[in-house]
Amino acid sequence: MRFKSKRNTAFDNAKNAFLTLLLISIAGGAFAQNTTAKIVAAQISEISGLLISSDNLFFVHNDSGDTSRFFAIDAKGSLLSTLHFSGDPSKKQFGVTDCEDMAGGPGPVLNKNYIYLGDIGDNSNNRPYVTVYRFAEPGKFSNNMQIKSEAVHLKYPDGPQDAETLMVDPVSKELIIVSKRQDTVGIYATPLFFKNNDTVIMKKQGSLFLPGKGLAKYVVSGDISRDGRQIILKTYMNVYHWLREGKEPISKTLKRMPTKLPYILERQGEAVGFSPNGKEYYSISEGKNALIYHYTIPKVVESASKR
Repeated sequence: MRFKSKRNTAFDNAKNAFLTLLLISIAGGAFAQNTTAKIVAAQISEISGLLISSDNLFFVHNDSGDTSRFFAIDAKGSLLSTLHFSGDPSKKQFGVTDCEDMAGGPGPVLNKNYIYLGDIGDNSNNRPYVTVYRFAEPGKFSNNMQIKSEAVHLKYPDGPQDAETLMVDPVSKELIIVSKRQDTVGIYATPLFFKNNDTVIMKKQGSLFLPGKGLAKYVVSGDISRDGRQIILKTYMNVYHWLREGKEPISKTLKRMPTKLPYILERQGEAVGFSPNGKEYYSISEGKNALIYHYTIPKVVESASKR
């Protein structure tokens, strides 16, 4: 995400310096082993969200400062399509405020895949509502294309929150947002099936405490596997993994102790997503020429998820 106020600009500089020092301190040749590709397209320079489709296409988007668009790339990092949509008409210059994450899952038409894009960033905690856009996943792509969107405007029950994590729960059929900055973050949910331009007050389902301080515990991305049995959340420092028991609420799952998954520290990694089969996950950082990192979920975790 990009920080605009003086306070947030200073914070951003400190954050980048902190992460750069950590990168230098742990670098030791491990970086290349999980690198699959480099994203070269100049217009994709601030990736903040990631969705991997059932066809292994990567949908990504930039964060604040970009217009109402997102991108389809292949596993090699090549740009396949720029998808434009009609955003909020009150945001005349860009159409969106601060898009921070993507998710995929069911929608109003049975057996059809949908893309959800969360304009949910709120650095100053003052937005009266945030917006999630829904798109039917295209069957064909062109270099530049217009895609039809539906929107739901979401309000928090306990006042504005800054968030960078949007997930779709295919079990409860809910949109899940996890806030970012607090020592104990909030878990918010709203039904997945909404009418275009509805305004809804979300329900706070629970809270989550992760170890560490400051940047080490800020929740910046997450995903739920397509079968709903696995959840990953990403901070700037770690990727955490939970296994769901039956059809329990996500908030209950997140109360259990997570497993820390392998993760190569990125300069400003803010995007993570499961592969379609749930056996792998990918991460991408903000910045030009970002690398796509690929990981296999450890066998012990994979075996437990099948019990």
